Formats: sequence, C-alpha cells, structure tokens
Amino acid sequence: MLIAGNWKMFKGPAEAEAFLAGFEPPEGVDIVLCPPYISLAAAVATGATIYAQNVHWEEQGPYTGEVSATMLLELGVQGALVGHSERRQLFGETDETVARRARAALEAGLGVIACVGETLEQREAGDTELVLKIQVEAIAYAAGSHPNLVIAYEPVWAIGTGKTASPEQAEEAHVFIRDVLDRPVLYGGSVKPENAAELLSREAIGGALVGGASLEPESFAAICQAASRS
Repeated sequence: MLIAGNWKMFKGPAEAEAFLAGFEPPEGVDIVLCPPYISLAAAVATGATIYAQNVHWEEQGPYTGEVSATMLLELGVQGALVGHSERRQLFGETDETVARRARAALEAGLGVIACVGETLEQREAGDTELVLKIQVEAIAYAAGSHPNLVIAYEPVWAIGTGKTASPEQAEEAHVFIRDVLDRPVLYGGSVKPENAAELLSREAIGGALVGGASLEPESFAAICQAASRS
C-alpha cells in the first residue's frame, strides 16, 4: 500500500528536514513525500522517497518556472505528481498537458502519481464516470499501463474542504478507474487519521494521497499506521 503526502506550498528546507527527522514510518507501507521544489534537495538528503509536485514534458527549453524530469533525477527525486486538482483548477492544466507530463516523467525513469477527479457540479450532474473516463483515458493513451504509474482519485469537492467521499463513493470510483486503466488507485480528499482506516480497508483503494494531514508528523504517521493494518 502506498501513502503519499503532498505538502503543497508549505515547508521550506529547514522545516522539511525537521519533519523527516521526527518521522518514523511503519513497516510494510510504501511512503512518498512531495515537498515544494525548494525543499526537494533537503528532503532527498534524508534518504526518504521524494516526489516533486509537478514535472514538465520537455527535457529543457524556454519554459520559465518549469522543471524537467532529468533535473529531478539529478537531484535524486524518484517521481512526481501530475494533474493535481489545484494545478487543473488554478493553473490551467488540461487532460492533454497532464498526459504529456506523465509520459515524459515515466519515459525518463520517474514514478508518477497522476491525479483525476470530478468537481461537485459534475458529480451532482451525474457526470462523475464521464469525467473520470476522459481524464484516465488521456493518461492511458499517453502512458499506457506503465509499472511506475499510479492513479490518484481526488474528488475536487473534497480537496481542502473537510468533506470526504464516503468509503462507498470512493470504492465505486476506484473500481471504475481500474476498469479503464488497470493500475493502483490512491484516494485523495481530506484523508485524516479519523477516516483513514475505514477508507483504506476497502479492497479497491490502494493507498492515499494526503494533503493537510501530511504536514504534521503525528497525523501523517497515524495514517501510515492505519495503512499498515489494512
């Protein structure tokens, strides 16, 4: 089971080092942390498995503010998130650019956690499966069933809102995604110590992509412990 912590725009190098110095992961769980770019080198130096929060599809070029897979590999980073809902909603990422990022990272030798999910409006309109099919098929077409690819289902309406998909809703979405692309699927959307065990006990849920609850060693460790018992 894989538990990934996305620190978003929190924790500079000193805070990253302090977190990892006090974090004791349980056995039997694969753990990935995704710090901001500025903290990647410090986090890698601790020996933890570190992913970036995004990666560009070109190896180099006039792409101000972007970072390539080869640059991440040189730092010792082992993978990257792509397509996080905040990148899609706030920074104009599309299914095409997410797929291109995923393919470039995988071809370079990085692991990839590719995020998909519907908005509240799309769910209420009954379009959840349509949205997921379009998003996942774009990734599948670009990257195929690559062994280093993991999908993360993160319903947009549950990101940073305190709302969480019920275990039944999450499992239903995970089963659908795996029917489209047979890769492990993480659940992301207000995962907390209080709900982790129930979510992770579902057979179709292969782990979690944790946001706010990954910022404190104690809460993140509690989620990882729940995963180790699932």
